[in-house]
Amino acid sequence: MRILLFLFSIFISSTFSVKAEPYISSKVENIDLKLSVDEAAVSFLGLSTGESILVQGPNGNNILVNAGGKGTKAELEGWLSLYGVKEIAALILTNSPQEISFMKINELISKYNIKEIITTPEFSKQLTKKLEQTNRISVVSWKMGTKKEILPQLISEVQFVGHEQNEGMDLKLQFFNHNIFLMTSFSQQAERILLRKNLKDVNIFKLPNSAKEDSLSGKLIEFLNPQIAILFAAEKRKFDGDILHDLYETWSEVYFTNKNSTVTVKFTETNYEVITIPIVKEE
Repeated sequence: MRILLFLFSIFISSTFSVKAEPYISSKVENIDLKLSVDEAAVSFLGLSTGESILVQGPNGNNILVNAGGKGTKAELEGWLSLYGVKEIAALILTNSPQEISFMKINELISKYNIKEIITTPEFSKQLTKKLEQTNRISVVSWKMGTKKEILPQLISEVQFVGHEQNEGMDLKLQFFNHNIFLMTSFSQQAERILLRKNLKDVNIFKLPNSAKEDSLSGKLIEFLNPQIAILFAAEKRKFDGDILHDLYETWSEVYFTNKNSTVTVKFTETNYEVITIPIVKEE
């Protein structure tokens, strides 16, 4: 049985489809987002475990945030192939070291010619010892407050860094007036600090991948007031109904990813559009 891949945007009427094998083989036609100057795209890749986010700018500039969970190497590479990714300038790791496969990281470095890995100060020390190609890659530490332009007009700012259970690195990406908040941590300490940050009226909010029941308060969600919420949906995982209720109370549009569905947000200087990419089995 073959699969049809439908590309559907809720903001534009056009659609297209390509044929693919399960988990998206390298034979799939690339999705060309046709990014021009002053445009960018953030894709929340559909994986069966873990999370990975592809950030793209014009001229083939690619940055990967996290690399998925256990057993998702083929899925991740399939999605990257679909988006035409041949090289990755930098890999940002926001999760705890326990969630990282060093073997996968080394394989990604070789395949995509990654030049730089960005992570927390604590994890950078461990990572340096595990890398096989230390002569060709730079490991950079970001601490709370670090602010960098990672792609043209796209600024990344670290909102929180923690090393306790359920903590990692939380990033705000700003593209012109658009704010994308990539949240990893869900501890009480993290929430107290985030509530003091300039995070009101977030356009896109990526919830923590491993968030448990009662791990995010309604106060925080109301503070963020996101227009769009993205949840990575591993198979058989049930989300806390209170979190979903709080999101809907803020009138957020909620999107779920899984191994058969990816969500891309394409930004221009003044607006953005959401593109959902589900895989539907052809009868």
